[in-house]
Amino acid sequence: MKRYLPFIIVAVIAVAAVSAGALLYWAKRPHLLSIPQDQAISGKPDTERTHIRGNPDAPVTIEEFGDFQCPPCSSMAPYLDKRVDEFKPRVRLVFRNFPLPPHKHAREAALAAEAAGLQGKFWEMHDVLYREQSTWSNADDSHELFDAYAGTIGLNVAEFNKDMESGKVKDRVDSDHKRGVALGVTSTPTVFINNRELPQNERTPEGLHGAIDRAVKEKSEAKTEQK
Repeated sequence: MKRYLPFIIVAVIAVAAVSAGALLYWAKRPHLLSIPQDQAISGKPDTERTHIRGNPDAPVTIEEFGDFQCPPCSSMAPYLDKRVDEFKPRVRLVFRNFPLPPHKHAREAALAAEAAGLQGKFWEMHDVLYREQSTWSNADDSHELFDAYAGTIGLNVAEFNKDMESGKVKDRVDSDHKRGVALGVTSTPTVFINNRELPQNERTPEGLHGAIDRAVKEKSEAKTEQK
């Protein structure tokens, strides 16, 4: 027995090292979020309060938490729009405001988008804000530019300014932010596809396409099995 003791000790140390390595790996692995069933968007959402691009009844939901002053959000926006168009009518995009404190004008931009939404022009303002991000993000007075954008997309500017200061608009932005915090969102863009967070390494045109394609196929297969 004594003859084999050194080998036993080496084996025990090796097993311990592998176990420690595995624990470290899992500890360092990014934890992907998922939306609990009771907080998931199911069926046709309240279109009065939810900003939807695409078919409101689509079986696949992309839920994005975005910050209008976030450069990666600006880069991702056109790819999300293209995927919704490509997979229509099977995919819908839901946008949630998640302005980050370090971004000086992010909350005001979110208020501008929501104020535009009260006049039925949320997505028009959404697109302008991302397209012109580099301009208003660096402006001393971003509100002047938001007024200009409001006029460009055909809003009543006086009404737009009043709505930006309203409790209704502020509550909508705060409601989106609270939902994100409750789900564990800490950065933007954070994207959920059918209640599962899209991994960081898939936040590319190819990754988005693949993830949406899988979700569409899963829904199609599930529907076939139910028949």
